[in-house]
Amino acid sequence: MSNDRSRHAGGTAAAQSLDYRVAHLQDRLAAGDLGELGVRIEVRGEAVLITGTVPSAPCREEVLRVVRDELAGHPVHCDLVVTETSCPDHAEELA
Repeated sequence: MSNDRSRHAGGTAAAQSLDYRVAHLQDRLAAGDLGELGVRIEVRGEAVLITGTVPSAPCREEVLRVVRDELAGHPVHCDLVVTETSCPDHAEELA
């Protein structure tokens, strides 16, 4: 009976479990030390796609570590862009 309910309520139990884990991951990323709200997480079948921007390479690595911990057993595709803001090392020449 639970299988019929899960099919009618939006998919299989496995898909609902992945959706739940992704929602928990989003909460964890937003509330944790990282506070990363620029990261989007999408379920694509059995895989998960992580996109967005992060301020530094260490932040990107921390996000990936949290994602791997939370979504162990699911393929994760990552397209996180690092937007480091460093001071220029030379003056800009204007024409």
